[in-house]
Amino acid sequence: MDLEEQYDKIYRYCYFKVHQRETAEDLTQETFLRFLDSSDYVNTGKALQYLYTIARNLCVDEYRKNKTEVLDKDVEEVADNHSETDMITRISVKMALEKLEEADRELLLLRYVNEVPVSVICKLYGISRFAVYRRLSQAAKGLKSKLGEEDFT
Repeated sequence: MDLEEQYDKIYRYCYFKVHQRETAEDLTQETFLRFLDSSDYVNTGKALQYLYTIARNLCVDEYRKNKTEVLDKDVEEVADNHSETDMITRISVKMALEKLEEADRELLLLRYVNEVPVSVICKLYGISRFAVYRRLSQAAKGLKSKLGEEDFT
C-alpha cells in the first residue's frame, strides 16, 4: 500500500466529512499518526480498512465536538481556479450530493473518488459485495435524479 497515495485519499475523505481544509489536514495527519503507531493491522492485510476506520472515527469525533454549522468557502476557491461552466457544474454536483443521504454520499466518495476496492468497503460496512453494488447503484440513481438526466452525462 502506497502511503503517499492514500494520504491524499484520506484527506479528501476527511474534507468531505468536515468541510474545512485545516481541520481535514489535522484529521488526516492524526489518522496516519495513529495508523503508524499501531502496526497490528498493517501486517494482516487489513491496512486500508484500518486506515479508513481511523479516519471515520476521527471525523465523527470532530463532528461531535463542533456541532455548529460552518460556512463553506469552496465557491470562492472554485471561482478563482475554474471557468464559469466548470464552476456551475461543480456547484450543481455539490448541491445534488448534499441532497443525498450521508451514507450514500460517503459510499460514492469511497468508491468513485477515492477508488477504494469493493472488498474493503464490504469489510468497512460489514455487508456483502452484492449489497455494496446494490447500494452504489441506488446512490448513483439518486444522484442522477437530483442532477437531472441532461446534467449527468
